[in-house]
Amino acid sequence: MINTLTRWEPFKELEDLQNRLSSVFARAPRQGNGREGLTVADWSPVADITEDDKEYVVKAELPAIKKGDVKVTVENGVLTISGERKFEKEDKRYHRIERAYGSFVRSFTLPDDANAKQVKAEFKDGILTVHLPKSESAKPKQIEVKVE
Repeated sequence: MINTLTRWEPFKELEDLQNRLSSVFARAPRQGNGREGLTVADWSPVADITEDDKEYVVKAELPAIKKGDVKVTVENGVLTISGERKFEKEDKRYHRIERAYGSFVRSFTLPDDANAKQVKAEFKDGILTVHLPKSESAKPKQIEVKVE
């Protein structure tokens, strides 16, 4: 009889547990009569961060949010995007509410070479784009080498 030895990976088990818990709490709880309850979930906008030679760019999806309900700040090396998606209750009976509403905050630690004094942000079609230029010292420089 040959026994198989498997390696224990505690971090993999923790990740699996977190994924299972996330899937459980992301769903609306079931009521005793088999119907789904009406719940409004907490939410946080998703973001992409890219980089090129000149700058870092943060793009955050903020659908159904007005420009005036979004705030972008940079303080102590941290970019913070905050705001609120408001639930505008209409005079209707709701059968299901799956979109999330309420306040949100996303914070990102800035790289050392980001120039926090020249941050620019634009908001168009539900996408917030934040431009963080790189400092001049961080940009690559080409040095000509003379061969004699």
